Amino acid sequence: MINSTGPLSGLRILDLSTVIAGPWASTLLADLGADVLKVELPGNGDSLRALPPHKDDVPLWWKVTNRNKRGITLDLRRTEGQDIIAKMLPDYDVLVENFRPGTLDKWGMTSEWLYERNPGLVILRVTGFGQTGPYSSMSGFARVFEAMSGFTNLCGEPDRPPLHVGFPIADAVGGLFGSIGILAALFHRLSTGEKKGQEIDCSMLEAMFRVLDFLPIEYDQLGVVRQRSGSTSQYAVPSNIYETSDGRWASIAASTQSIYQRLCTALDRPDLVSAPQFGTNPQRVRNRQELDGVIAMEVRKRTLAELTQVLTENQVGFSPIYDIKDIFADPHFAARNAIVTVEDPELGAVKMQSVVPAFSRTPGRVHSAGPSLGQHNREVYDHLGLDEQQQQALREAGVI
Repeated sequence: MINSTGPLSGLRILDLSTVIAGPWASTLLADLGADVLKVELPGNGDSLRALPPHKDDVPLWWKVTNRNKRGITLDLRRTEGQDIIAKMLPDYDVLVENFRPGTLDKWGMTSEWLYERNPGLVILRVTGFGQTGPYSSMSGFARVFEAMSGFTNLCGEPDRPPLHVGFPIADAVGGLFGSIGILAALFHRLSTGEKKGQEIDCSMLEAMFRVLDFLPIEYDQLGVVRQRSGSTSQYAVPSNIYETSDGRWASIAASTQSIYQRLCTALDRPDLVSAPQFGTNPQRVRNRQELDGVIAMEVRKRTLAELTQVLTENQVGFSPIYDIKDIFADPHFAARNAIVTVEDPELGAVKMQSVVPAFSRTPGRVHSAGPSLGQHNREVYDHLGLDEQQQQALREAGVI
């Protein structure tokens, strides 16, 4: 069991999920002190292990997505594997799974079977389309849910095809909603004193759809079908990505009247404040192209360093477009300890993001990178009372 001083110290999670969204949900809670046991199939393990990048055949993505967890191998499809899970269940508060709906039922691990062994269990089920509905049995990945939610349609230039971003956003968003669901269910159990757990149906499609916030009410009330607008904001102008004279890129957002006025001062264009077509944000939105062209011209007269100086002096919200090398060199990230170093038995010292958010009295921490395949088998199975002969027999049978 993990010793932790984080705010979730004492919470125990059995993670049967694979790839990203489900493991993300449990990892976020492991960062805050929960003791998470990750279960993988013997042999190749979780499919995430096969996704690049790798170093000397060690999966780097895995090391972050499953950090702060202990890891075992166990074939849940086998009766012997289910017998072992049955012994574990009474010791855990939460079970996380992201198989297609009905998969655990097919293996014999129905809701009734789980609750017979632990009536207070909180079960997070993360799927693409949810446990019900005509699409519930369909497979899919993050890009499917991003496209179907309406998110991808907003990404890209107006006259070009929609664009997928280079990271599976839906997996991260689904994991976040999953972790919120777990905490809400645990709070209900604690605050009411009820001994009974509950199941959480977390659809990644619906999680992405929820993130888009006002799109449904805009369509319902105004009939507007919002489309792509490139890097410009559809709600405030000027707000875009601009190129500097030395070929760097800066994102500038003048989202309020006062910031717009300060931007005009910083760029030595006070005339833009009094220009009637740019007087208010609605006017600027209507005359977006004209104003954006002027701002782009003024930014292009300055190097990134010069632009940084004048915008900082005038308190205008902006940022250079960072890559990961820039982040490693940035003093603010360093001052916030946003990147931490963790010792890993396979890779040595590795760097990754710190815990978010930070707590004043019970801080979470990153104590380990994702475990190697079956790293904690002996520790866990010894604790269950399985002797070496029994474990060897299970290994030979392919159960662990």
